[in-house]
Amino acid sequence: MSATALPRPGVGHERIAALRAAHDKVRHEIGTIVVGQEQVVSDVLASFFAGGHCLITGVPGLAKTLLISTLGKVMDLNFRRIQFTPDLMPSDIIGHELLRDQDGGRALEFVKGPIFSNIVLADEINRTPPKTQAALLEAMQERQVTSGGITRRLDSPFFVLATQNPVEQEGTYPLPLAQQDRFMFSLKIGYPSAPDEVRILDATTAGIPKQPQVVLGAAELLDAQQLVRAIPVADPIARYLVRLVASSRPERPEAPDFVRELVAIGASLRGSQCLLLAARARAALDGRFTVGIADVQAMAFPVLRHRIVVNFRADATRTDADAIITQLLRSVPLPQVED
Repeated sequence: MSATALPRPGVGHERIAALRAAHDKVRHEIGTIVVGQEQVVSDVLASFFAGGHCLITGVPGLAKTLLISTLGKVMDLNFRRIQFTPDLMPSDIIGHELLRDQDGGRALEFVKGPIFSNIVLADEINRTPPKTQAALLEAMQERQVTSGGITRRLDSPFFVLATQNPVEQEGTYPLPLAQQDRFMFSLKIGYPSAPDEVRILDATTAGIPKQPQVVLGAAELLDAQQLVRAIPVADPIARYLVRLVASSRPERPEAPDFVRELVAIGASLRGSQCLLLAARARAALDGRFTVGIADVQAMAFPVLRHRIVVNFRADATRTDADAIITQLLRSVPLPQVED
């Protein structure tokens, strides 16, 4: 199967239809390899078409690595996996300079690290010290790295998909809020349903494993990302999104009482930007020309859950960020006709 070409330019029926068809083909190919986990697959694809990074939390053995590597194959993108360990150094990610013989003399030559790929899997990112975690900050935000005083651009498109194990916390280094904020989405992956687990057993223990077909190339994906950014957003929807995010900040006057009581730090401005971009992606991938309230509400959980920091009162009552977001969606008024 050849890569799907998206018509260009402009936002019209033809381009939206082609984008949705490409997205559906990608989902179908992933489904031939990764059984179940429909919501996680949907959210990861939304982040890809929106151009954002993902943080995926789940216990080992739930096909996190398989999903990410399959995405690279289906989209014909370079994929590199970095196993984060306590002794991992920044140069192991970015690259380093070597002194080599050249033309009768010696010169420093930069050897690129695994960060120079389209898709980088940061496996168990919280098992490496903050110094090494910070090596990803510039790459994730600026799509570039600096080594030896020289700044080098990364390949495009560029995605970081990081995983965390929520169970074994001994010997780990929790991601700082600034690092978490670089991820567009924070996703939770759980156990498959019983029917899906039966299908997984059948697919993985009998016969030769299937290989996915290429559906979308790098150039087509970049075109799709530009199309997603061109999806219009009505002013009432934008104002509702801003009210929703601002209400998560306890110091703001519009924050409800439960936020003042249970939240230490609310979502950042980057959270608002990511939520709007994610809502655009959801609408476009569904074949729609405009963003609706349902798009904003559906994307609120993966975009905001890692940006809302609860306090000790919330911990005492076992109230997590998802519970706060649920209450916010119920309490923030929907746009009125006069908006």
